[in-house]
Amino acid sequence: MTKETLLMQYQSECLSALKSVANIQKPFEKTFMDTMKLFMAIPDRINFLQLGRYGCFSEQTYRNLFEHETFDWFAFNGSIISKHLTGKRKVIAIDPSYIPKSGKKTPWIGYFWSGCAGEYKRGLEIMGIGIIDIDNHECMTLGSIQTPDCKTLDNMDKNLVDWYSCYLISRKDKLQSISKTVVADAFFSKETFVTPMCENGFHVISRFRNDVVLYYPTLEKKTGKRGHPKWFDGRIDFANLDLTRCKEYEVNKGKLYGLRVYAKALKRYVSLVVWYPMDGRTDKWQLYFSTDDSMDGCEVLDYYRTRFQLEF
Repeated sequence: MTKETLLMQYQSECLSALKSVANIQKPFEKTFMDTMKLFMAIPDRINFLQLGRYGCFSEQTYRNLFEHETFDWFAFNGSIISKHLTGKRKVIAIDPSYIPKSGKKTPWIGYFWSGCAGEYKRGLEIMGIGIIDIDNHECMTLGSIQTPDCKTLDNMDKNLVDWYSCYLISRKDKLQSISKTVVADAFFSKETFVTPMCENGFHVISRFRNDVVLYYPTLEKKTGKRGHPKWFDGRIDFANLDLTRCKEYEVNKGKLYGLRVYAKALKRYVSLVVWYPMDGRTDKWQLYFSTDDSMDGCEVLDYYRTRFQLEF
């Protein structure tokens, strides 16, 4: 397939998705389509000056396009996603990313965690929201949102985790029409994130730290006497896991077990997956969980591992 054919197909799909968004005027449509073409054609840094240099319109026209606050980017991207992600199982993946940026005039510039550098660095952060097709191991971006800096969050009386959950909940109608399951890394395995999400109809799949406090559910039955049976049968020691309570799964490397447990930090029961490395390795076990405590353990791991598709 030639580059010209690919470009025509790309423009056709963008135009079709654009027309699915209501209240689009012709001048906006022309500028938008020219911008989509320039994003494919400009080889270096893309900014408004570059768009004005290579495009059919002035720099100010492109600036005005991106200030069009009423444009529904979620609807635009969702239209494209519906045509390309055809698997039955879908999941929402979120991943904040650090962006280097200098200067003093940029809104919400501050210090954010850079995973690559392993430290906090001055710049910007965006939270990417992607839709992952579990069956076909594909991912497409639904949208992204810039993270406020610390001063702005303080004025909102929120911390970073609160802001992440509040934003996702504010878009829950659109998100839950695609999937009610959110996959995130270990940073989000906090009660202040998980509880609001679950109260608003989401399920969260993430990863625990190795020193997390988890309990076996009790096996005691009600006797008919006064008082409730004990709630738990003791804290889980992952160095000596009780295999009689677990379901074992076949994996290529190491050993994988699934069981239902109570997570003290999250104040709820979860479906837990424990992966042990092969003999001879010095690294410890890895713990994955889903707030849907009826979810099969092997499926929990499958959902979590597809999270990395968002980074690609």
